[in-house]
Amino acid sequence: MIVSVTKRRFTVEEYYTMARSGILREDDRVELIAGEINQMTPIGSRHMACIMRFSSFLHRHLTPEEAVVSVQNPIRLDEFNEPEPDVALLKPRTDFYENQHPRAEDVLLIVEVSDTTLAYDRDVKVPLYAWFGIPEVWIADVEGKTVTVYQTPSPQGYEEMKTYRGDQTLFPSAFPEMNISVHDILG
Repeated sequence: MIVSVTKRRFTVEEYYTMARSGILREDDRVELIAGEINQMTPIGSRHMACIMRFSSFLHRHLTPEEAVVSVQNPIRLDEFNEPEPDVALLKPRTDFYENQHPRAEDVLLIVEVSDTTLAYDRDVKVPLYAWFGIPEVWIADVEGKTVTVYQTPSPQGYEEMKTYRGDQTLFPSAFPEMNISVHDILG
């Protein structure tokens, strides 16, 4: 006997209602992907250092008039998807997104730091970002000591992908004059 099970997807509004009512606590590390509440793994020290190193680099090289550096904050993609990337470069806004979460069209670059989540970031989140037209995504693989750059999004995925190692230099498409070495991200 084959049993068909229908999953009940949650909307972003229902997700926030769960937080307001205490079902989800403020310190729960979760994100909403495809209407499912996914528990995120704890942040290890190498993961944390990578995020702090890279966000510090970005704050030194960009002004708030050029981009908003957002660290582990939500991006509202649609009513069923609100991922929390490790680092996002957003189009500048004087209110710093106080009145609404950034949307896909506000994103210049997303960086996911993968210590234990490489397969999830690569196989779930990167295709999601491509589907919503995020122009550029980087995966910083802490274990493999590489940064993979995904560009040219389409509903089928990113059309361009290149992996960088060691002292190789990356150039974010939104800021092509800015050169960032793999070491600037991974140490």
